[in-house]
Amino acid sequence: MNQPLAYIHPEAKIARNVVIEPFVTISKNVVIEEGTWIGSNVTIMEGARIGKNVKIFPGAVVSAIPQDLKFGGEDTVLEVGDNTVIRECVTLNRGTDATNKTVIGKNCLIMAYTHVAHDCIIGDNCILVNAVQLAGHVTIDDWAIVGGAAAVHQFVNIGAHTMVSGGSLVRKDVPPYTKAGREPLSYAGINSIGLRRRGFSNEKIAEIQEIYRYIFLKGLNNSKALDLVELEMTPSKERDEIINFFRNSDRGVMKGYSAK
Repeated sequence: MNQPLAYIHPEAKIARNVVIEPFVTISKNVVIEEGTWIGSNVTIMEGARIGKNVKIFPGAVVSAIPQDLKFGGEDTVLEVGDNTVIRECVTLNRGTDATNKTVIGKNCLIMAYTHVAHDCIIGDNCILVNAVQLAGHVTIDDWAIVGGAAAVHQFVNIGAHTMVSGGSLVRKDVPPYTKAGREPLSYAGINSIGLRRRGFSNEKIAEIQEIYRYIFLKGLNNSKALDLVELEMTPSKERDEIINFFRNSDRGVMKGYSAK
């Protein structure tokens, strides 16, 4: 850890076996746990809480203050979970007093030039491909993949096990287990390949597909479709997760591809 060409604030709390390459800057009020590697020219600012075995590649800026004119210097944090990889020139902003934190989960891959704004919550095992841009207060659930150069509007929720097409403008919520593409962003089927890779059975995938037939392919409004799903389909974790996602959506959910 004793890298003479790096600046490390004496109040930073850094585990003994953290590797810090030359020309790194680490501010006060920073915690870095065991096994983490920090590449050259990385800047880690106040409020960073970095877990175990994280890899941060050159040029990344971690825990910079929010790009929010309402931010008043409040004491907030940026959390990065264990085993996450942050590639070159990624920018991760800490939270505001709205939630006090920005969170990136465990085992995530945040590819080069991605921006994660204040108060975002990213689950475990997520992939943000090169140059994804997240506005403030975005929530992304576990196992989601957001394609390169996608731009996500503030307060959007992206559900678990989703696949969002590269270059997408994500203005509405993306429900779990789906693929999203086209412009405007629309339902493009369920993420069956991703679900199989993660151990979902053919029967479970067929159940999820049938739920989305009710919602997107039968010409029903969402309220009627959800009522029918609840009435006619056997209760399950996945069924209830989908129903609750739609009913709790504040921004509204993306349309089916047959919608005008």
